[in-house]
Amino acid sequence: MVTVSGELHEVQRASTPIERVVRARTWRDALEALGSFPGARPLAGGTDLLLDLARSHEDPVTLVDLSAIDGGDAIVDEGTSFLLGGRVTHNQVVGDPRLRDHCLPLAQACLEIGSPQLRNRATVAGNLATASPANDSISALMALGATVVLSRLAQDPVGEPPIITREVEVARFFTGFRSTVCGPDELITGIRVPKLTADQQGLWVKVGLRRAQAISVVHAAMVVEVRDGRVIDARLALGSVAPTVIMSHVFPAALLDRRLDEATIAAAARSVAASITPIDDVRATAEYRTAVTEAVLARALRTVAAGQAAQAWPTDPPLLRVRPRSESAPAAATRGTGRTEIVTDESEISVRINGETAEGAAAASTTLLDWLRDHSSIACLGVKEGCAEGECGACTVQIDGAAAMACLVNAAQADGAEVITVEGLGVGGRHPLQETFVDEFAVQCGFCIPGFLVAGATLLDECPAPSDEQIEMGLAGNLCRCTGYYPISAAVRAAAATGETR
Repeated sequence: MVTVSGELHEVQRASTPIERVVRARTWRDALEALGSFPGARPLAGGTDLLLDLARSHEDPVTLVDLSAIDGGDAIVDEGTSFLLGGRVTHNQVVGDPRLRDHCLPLAQACLEIGSPQLRNRATVAGNLATASPANDSISALMALGATVVLSRLAQDPVGEPPIITREVEVARFFTGFRSTVCGPDELITGIRVPKLTADQQGLWVKVGLRRAQAISVVHAAMVVEVRDGRVIDARLALGSVAPTVIMSHVFPAALLDRRLDEATIAAAARSVAASITPIDDVRATAEYRTAVTEAVLARALRTVAAGQAAQAWPTDPPLLRVRPRSESAPAAATRGTGRTEIVTDESEISVRINGETAEGAAAASTTLLDWLRDHSSIACLGVKEGCAEGECGACTVQIDGAAAMACLVNAAQADGAEVITVEGLGVGGRHPLQETFVDEFAVQCGFCIPGFLVAGATLLDECPAPSDEQIEMGLAGNLCRCTGYYPISAAVRAAAATGETR
């Protein structure tokens, strides 16, 4: 006899419901909201948080949306360091030549995170807050000696409570697997990143199971300072080899006061690999992680010794981010001044979709993908759900000119935004790329095509004559289950050749 359990399978259970979204306009607003709604969770890009909520089964939660905080996305040059605002995205880092020139490991790490669509939403602070040992930017920030700026409201003050800040070294920020020193009443409002000096070289490296959208098997960042031919300082941060990203104490001991010759490099890489105790998981065995750590560190040290740390940086990596089409459309930095400060499922939000104003409710508990298809007064059925995890790109849309995965955007965050879907491409809903997709036989089953078209059109707006490398990078967030990448790339090149891409 077969016994049927009364318990639901994990995937059948309801996810954690979102009761309301508080759209903060200042850091003070956000901190006050944390105090007003116990257990509230900060929401910036949401690319990690929304997935975590979808996979968890807890009581209803309040989200404090940080995505419209004025000045929160600023990158300030402080002379010997940069101060990154708490909502600076990975693509902002990638697109800022100052960070590439002075904080190369961080730029290299940010370029490897997810896809262009995810990097347009995901924040550096969010990568820290999630606190996974596989989060790529953490090792770069650790090796560079970065600090986290944490802010909270003073308790029991007289009058308006002042904002109190403290700084914590990234190397001391993590207390364990996915846990940090950040208190429930604190927010990451900034990250201070020291610049590399003239005698320092920095490099970030990664091993993954594919070239894009890959969770790290091992990632590492190193900063090596050489003077008069000898190493006078060396720092190495390693990820995916322990419950947290770790600083290696073996690495400096193996390099200090030595020349970076082949014998020193081999010995240092071997010593570091012998010092780690990684785990077996679905991505790699402990034995493989140990072996690949030695190989990748030796290669990285040779690159540093040759002064070639920046040579692998691509030429003009595409960000899939362009100017919004409407001159009246709000910039991402100033959005959030619309009608609603607290969004619930009873609230209506207003979104400009393909040049027309659309309204709809159920915004707090739904993703932008579901809202566009099921709740907007202008239904956009061309936006497809392929994975609901930001992996496939079928739901790619433009939000205020930046390509994003609609399945990983809370609908409330789009209030007041300009959204372009596949239905709104080109003039009269017709884009040259759609024509070349037909001409080059780039359409197979058709399911992934709307996402490819939006990503490809955004790429062509940004890079009217893209190189093959730029096409590959620009479409890295879109998966074709029919494996038709060659005709898709050919279609993008053909559309570029028309000279009419917007």
